[in-house]
Amino acid sequence: MNQRIIENKKVLVTGGAGFIGSNLIDVLIKQNNKIVCLDNLSTGHIKNIEKHLDNPNFKFLEGDIRDLEICLKACDEVEIVLHQAALGSVPRSINNPILTNEVNISGFLNMLWAVKEKKVKRFVYAASSSTYGDHPGLPKKEETIGNPLSPYAVTKYVNELYAKVFSNTYGIETIGLRYFNVFGPKQDPNGAYAAVIPKFINLLLKGESPTINGDGQHSRDFTYIDNVVQINQLAALINDPKAINEVFNVACGENTNLTELVDSIKEGLKNKGISTESLNINYGPERKGDVKHSLASIDKANKLLGYKPSVKFKEGIGLTLNHFLNNEK
Repeated sequence: MNQRIIENKKVLVTGGAGFIGSNLIDVLIKQNNKIVCLDNLSTGHIKNIEKHLDNPNFKFLEGDIRDLEICLKACDEVEIVLHQAALGSVPRSINNPILTNEVNISGFLNMLWAVKEKKVKRFVYAASSSTYGDHPGLPKKEETIGNPLSPYAVTKYVNELYAKVFSNTYGIETIGLRYFNVFGPKQDPNGAYAAVIPKFINLLLKGESPTINGDGQHSRDFTYIDNVVQINQLAALINDPKAINEVFNVACGENTNLTELVDSIKEGLKNKGISTESLNINYGPERKGDVKHSLASIDKANKLLGYKPSVKFKEGIGLTLNHFLNNEK
């Protein structure tokens, strides 16, 4: 793993009580940074950051990125912003496109303005593989995208456009990270919009059969959280002008279909002495807005940022299962 790490900095993590944000904070606190965590707790959880609340190097601001004043306050004397705050989920965006737009576009614009006003050196933001839309090419390469298939995908593409405009107009340094199906500890298995891996693990542990939307052949480049933490740090510290104001895929460069995913989880549980052989997969209708296949090229991230995935898919499943078995109630 590349050893370029953030240390002795003041860092703002938006969405810091969420899955990705709280994992970033756990690492950054250990590296002697001062952390500001901004979260409105709409999808994040205080339990994810509870252990840091008494740490003098950690400050929690409960607030919404749709509030410009709180964004400006959060950016005070900050050197790096790792912007993870967003309203995720394709189905949620189809059910409520107005709210998704308010958070993901208006909130994003507030953060860009705050970064400009407070003269923050580097703004690294969570982009999305959903931006590739209906483009059929595999693997997905940063410079070639199709038409977005959901309101969520539209919002994440608009983020990239706004970041580019702010870079060109105001001279701020931005780097976008197109996440591909991130998974790992602290990802919420509950709720209507839960991500597929924690949801399936949770069902299997309860002795219930998971339901796959579609025929099970939809494939994803599932990416363990440690890889995301790594590339956020690389992006925050890179000084190569060719890498700044760019977007990068964050993935492992290998894809797994959903039937294989369930089989891998069941195999991982079997290795831990939990049999789920009697639980068959149910198949349901496809979801609107779903991309059929997703596989990333990580050549650009490797070349310009030095990114190399430290944890591959099957190892990540094992680590995630360990977390569920040891921590989830």
